[in-house]
Amino acid sequence: MPTLPHPSRRRERRSLELRERLFRAALDLFAKQGFAETTVADITNAADVGKGTFFNYFPSKDHILLAFAEMQLAELRLAVEGARHASVPLLEFVRSLLVRMTAEPARNPDLIRVFLLAFLGNSEVRQAMRDLHVHVLDLHAQMVQIGQERGEIRTDLPATEIALVFRQAIFGTLLIWSLYGDDSLESRLDSAFEIIWSGLSPRTAGNLSSPGTVPPVAG
Repeated sequence: MPTLPHPSRRRERRSLELRERLFRAALDLFAKQGFAETTVADITNAADVGKGTFFNYFPSKDHILLAFAEMQLAELRLAVEGARHASVPLLEFVRSLLVRMTAEPARNPDLIRVFLLAFLGNSEVRQAMRDLHVHVLDLHAQMVQIGQERGEIRTDLPATEIALVFRQAIFGTLLIWSLYGDDSLESRLDSAFEIIWSGLSPRTAGNLSSPGTVPPVAG
């Protein structure tokens, strides 16, 4: 015979559902009418909750953007752990990860533009994003190290340097795609990934670069 959920579990589930409803309503409004033009009242109206409820979950609408970035960070953290035990080649693993990580932006290119404008214009969000960037870069570097240990990625460059170049290339691809907002994101990412990965292949006697030909990359 089914048992009723424990009251604390019901409250926890309802709390998570409300937070998710506010989060999704905010993202939708940011994309439709812009970040600056969206008010907390707009978000709570769209989510069909009282205005005071919003502040139980987010200190400000800026923190919606941080929540999105933290969600991506959490997914990446899980992916790195998965890569340690994955039996498939890292190339295939990272390619599938790219598809998952860009699924949300792919649904609405306007979100990319909204995030960029907010990050550039809000000092609080910008500083928090810098802090998140450090964690994201470390996770990407860990994934590169996994590939280096398996002999799938070149070892003549530091993992952090490779990770930073990879991250910049993917971010740039997303930015350029957001200007068009068409269905070309997957093909753009695939093309960028193929070029980047060809440069990450292990160095051999025939394809070693001359010393000093790869300049250091600033963080």
